[in-house]
Amino acid sequence: MRCATIFTTAALVFGISGGAGAATFEIDSAHTNAQFAVRHLMVSKVRGHLGKVTGTVNVDDTDPTKSSVEATIDVTAISTGEPKRDEHLKSPDFFDAARYPAITFKSKKVTKVGDEKFQMTGDLTIHGVTKEVVLDLEGSPTPFKDPMGHFKLGGAATTRLNRKDFGILWNKSLDGGGVVVSDEVDVTIDIELIKKSAS
Repeated sequence: MRCATIFTTAALVFGISGGAGAATFEIDSAHTNAQFAVRHLMVSKVRGHLGKVTGTVNVDDTDPTKSSVEATIDVTAISTGEPKRDEHLKSPDFFDAARYPAITFKSKKVTKVGDEKFQMTGDLTIHGVTKEVVLDLEGSPTPFKDPMGHFKLGGAATTRLNRKDFGILWNKSLDGGGVVVSDEVDVTIDIELIKKSAS
């Protein structure tokens, strides 16, 4: 399955008005969600949420392609709305959350592909396996001030992963053909960032 660790990188790369150079933002975990969808029995999709997303984003307002992100997602809090399924996902058949409680992502490159659209390449680690992945990013290029006076950025990151690339292999064949769980997993991360206060 995929991780939301990836996911935290979307709004991270967008330019910030006012002042030149780099600014540090933190992922606002209370307003950031990592979601996944995987086909079940070849006929429907099961959707779920990964746990808390944390991390730091360095945004270069003069050149967004020089921005970077490091993020972590808590796998132990995975939720699909069905307790027995959630326990199976956390078991050694899937994420093996007891051994690998977190998904991590570290960016390597940001490329602009359109107006307010970027791609971020980086190393994603799931289930103890690290693979290079590409995230499609969209978001507001301008920061805004919330009612508490904090500067925020927002956006979304999406990607499609093959869970077998990360050593998550469990499956069962169906009598009529096909399998219980698809290999491909769609991931969406809705992200909100808050500018880190100067210490």
